[in-house]
Amino acid sequence: MPSPAPNWPFDIRRIPFFYGWVIWLVSTLGFLFSIPGQTMGMAVFTDALIDALGLTRTQLSMAYLIGTVGSALLLTRAGRWYDRWGGRTMTTLASLALALMLIYIAATAWLSEALGGSAPVGFILIMIGYFGVRFFGQGVLTSASRNVLLVWFEKRRGLVSSVRGIFVSLGFSLAPLGLAALILTWGWSGALMGLALACAGFAVFSYLLLRDSPASCGVLIDGATADDDTSESQTPPSTTLEDARRSPVFWIFALSLSIHALFGTAVTFHIISIFDGAGRTPEQAFAYFLPVAIAATSVNLLAGWLADSRRLKPFLVIMLGGFIMGAIGLLNLEADWGYWLLVAGFGGSGGLWSVISNLAFIRNFGPLHLGEISGLCTSIMVFASAIGPAMFSLGLDFFGTYAAAEYFCLLVLVLLLLAALVIPHRQEHLPQH
Repeated sequence: MPSPAPNWPFDIRRIPFFYGWVIWLVSTLGFLFSIPGQTMGMAVFTDALIDALGLTRTQLSMAYLIGTVGSALLLTRAGRWYDRWGGRTMTTLASLALALMLIYIAATAWLSEALGGSAPVGFILIMIGYFGVRFFGQGVLTSASRNVLLVWFEKRRGLVSSVRGIFVSLGFSLAPLGLAALILTWGWSGALMGLALACAGFAVFSYLLLRDSPASCGVLIDGATADDDTSESQTPPSTTLEDARRSPVFWIFALSLSIHALFGTAVTFHIISIFDGAGRTPEQAFAYFLPVAIAATSVNLLAGWLADSRRLKPFLVIMLGGFIMGAIGLLNLEADWGYWLLVAGFGGSGGLWSVISNLAFIRNFGPLHLGEISGLCTSIMVFASAIGPAMFSLGLDFFGTYAAAEYFCLLVLVLLLLAALVIPHRQEHLPQH
């Protein structure tokens, strides 16, 4: 797919306001249109797919695990494509590919029946579908939507990303209810077809409105003018993927973000069972998400504003400390203080996680290879999110409790906190105010 001219179909210099805000809008929508590839998006279709394909819940879960891990292995290469072709092309292609994979999943029941209707056939068909929506949705579309915004803002990059996070969190929270309503109205395959049509429409929208960078369009970052004293942005030197891999800074950020993906996904996946083991009801398990979302959104907005003028190391240390606090709360969930410690720890640290995932790699390694470097981190995170639920489930099978898996996550968090305190972050580039 050839990259369009930067000022096609219109010259953004004729727009009477900074075009970065249009990029912000498309970036936010990109996250929201990735919902069919996110865990909460596909989870709504679980029971319908079990019935349609004749699979057990464990078989479907394993297909999801294999598809997710497979997608993780290719995300670094997808980041390389982003660096070569830009956010405009990659967002468009990812949206179209996600639409096609949703159509494919909608047709899996028919395909399975045509191929004999056996469980192994259904398993392979849905595993391919899960690979596709996870790779193009959770992986490529999410990463491209995140990265394309970062090069348009520098002085308020953290705050702008955090405001986007508010809308994304709200959309992700409401998505299961909306998708369930679609299934009731159109059926599960009809709902998938509707989502595919919406993703295809977003592909056209992003192709028309997205632009890869301010420089390619003849404008300056942050909407500055040539007369501004601060118009010259001190762009940080860019690091190659190979050099980033050799940097302890990359690994402390990547592993810290990934333990959240592993731990958080596992707790969410098994939330009812975990709360039941602590003597709490399913209603209490579902109610847990509201105070966590409030804490995460509040911390995200505040930390995004503060991070624009401060180094990220303190935020990383506080995030890991908060997760440790949440893990202790989870191990004592039967007590009220344990419940609120879990809410405060996971909620507040989740807000910091969003800020760090947006800023860490462009600040430390520059914009030139951002897609490839952030793609490697995304690959690790997706892999971690895939094994988290299985690890907790196996822990329950072997020990009769989730405590062993929880203690393992707590140990990893403590080791990462110690490493974060020791590792220097000398190369981090702070925006000039």
